[in-house]
Amino acid sequence: MELTVEAARALAAGLAMGLGALGPGIGIGLLAFGAMQSIGRNPEAASLVQLNMILAIAFTEAIAIYALVVALVIVFVGVA
Repeated sequence: MELTVEAARALAAGLAMGLGALGPGIGIGLLAFGAMQSIGRNPEAASLVQLNMILAIAFTEAIAIYALVVALVIVFVGVA
């Protein structure tokens, strides 16, 4: 079975997106876990914790968007 350039591009893009989404997924889960624990321990600080959590989630999600951009570049702008 022969690995063509198109198949290699598809495989590389899938790996880039899959691995690029794994880290942010774990990071967002840990952020939410920590925020819920913090709010549970100190309910008065809920608004401040929520604000910082949303900001951190936005920065974490940007990494997944970078992975999407890399995957799209691999698929559509490959050297051949």
